[in-house]
Amino acid sequence: MKRIRVVAAVVRRGDAILVTRRPDRDGERGQWEFPGGKVEAGESEPDALRREIREELGCELEVGALLLRHEHRYPTLEVELAFYAGALAPGATPRAIGVAEIAWAPAGTLAAYDFLEADRAVLGELERLSRS
Repeated sequence: MKRIRVVAAVVRRGDAILVTRRPDRDGERGQWEFPGGKVEAGESEPDALRREIREELGCELEVGALLLRHEHRYPTLEVELAFYAGALAPGATPRAIGVAEIAWAPAGTLAAYDFLEADRAVLGELERLSRS
């Protein structure tokens, strides 16, 4: 079974958390996730996260503490997810460059979004940790 490492940023603005929707593909409606992506060979997790945020949202990210590490198994893929606290550069306005849509989800509303299964398992814990 294929295994990948993925990093994601938990970015707060006031009481809201930044979430992104994946592009629609081959009959699949894009689901919501935390911004980030795959860690490439030879890349550290923080470096991968900064690169992914530049590619997907067109802005710089200050990578903070590791909030949570979670493993999820899909039928043909194992994903190791590392969620980091993140802060956008002052004055940065994320743009939907490599994602279909961006939203700032108010505190307590993450469960209302159709998240990827791997992210759904940790929504409550991430919301709690991001407030700490």
